[in-house]
Amino acid sequence: MADTKEMNQDIVKEFRASAGVVGGYFEGKPVLLLHHTGAKSGIVRVNPLMYNVEGDDLVIFASKGGAPSHPDWYRNLKANPKAQVEVGTDTLDVIAREATGEERDRLWERQKAEYPQFAGYEKTANRVIPVIVLERR
Repeated sequence: MADTKEMNQDIVKEFRASAGVVGGYFEGKPVLLLHHTGAKSGIVRVNPLMYNVEGDDLVIFASKGGAPSHPDWYRNLKANPKAQVEVGTDTLDVIAREATGEERDRLWERQKAEYPQFAGYEKTANRVIPVIVLERR
């Protein structure tokens, strides 16, 4: 877990130093920084995440790299849906909602088609991966 925290901190630094462009695993992929408030702690945390665009909204995926449990940021957004994101050099206020039914399936299938590693995450996670729509406030 400490390795993931350090890796995320390095990605956040790189993101901010290069106007939202990062290398490594995320090179050439759309990345945002999600600011979310801890469900229990109330502490604001920041996670780099891949995203997709749906109209005026941003869409993120609680894949946790195919882990069997949901990421902490997902639980935090469920408890505290008001959040902020950094996209490039912009900071946006958003409200998170979980996509369900046909909307969830459509957004998830599109993400897997554009980024096939998400299909692999689905296989190894052995859970339904939540799809979160971030609507601008």
